[in-house]
Parts: sequence; C-alpha cells; structure tokens
Amino acid sequence: MAWEDRIVVDPAVLVGKPVVKGTRLAVEFILGLLAHGWSEADILRNYPGLTREDILACLAYAQDRLQRERVFPLGA
Repeated sequence: MAWEDRIVVDPAVLVGKPVVKGTRLAVEFILGLLAHGWSEADILRNYPGLTREDILACLAYAQDRLQRERVFPLGA
C-alpha cells in the first residue's frame, strides 16, 4: 500500500493540507491523536469513516516527508 493512494492535497480542502482521501481529516490531525496517546481502536471508533490503512498511510506520509527533510547547520 502506497500512501499516495490514500493521502491527497487539494487547495480547496483545508487550505491544501494533506488529508485522508474522501475526508476533511488532516494527516496532521491523525498524527496528533496518535501523539496524544490515542490508539488505533480509539481513532477508528471515533472516526468510523477511517480505516486502519488510512492511519498507516498517515504514518507512511509523515515518514516519507521526514526522510526527505534536509537540515543544514548554520554558520557560527
């Protein structure tokens, strides 16, 4: 499963933030729930339109973006 199948960016939806396809739930929001201790079961119970694959796609999207991130030291 590729995250590209489940995560979309549309300027008309949430000002172009990446969202789970077919929803207005931002990847950032789902990751925030996980970061605050929500389990997969908690998320699926509260957002029945989501699937386990959607949650995994959010994690894969974040991993991909962080992997591509480059950090350059500032001169002192």
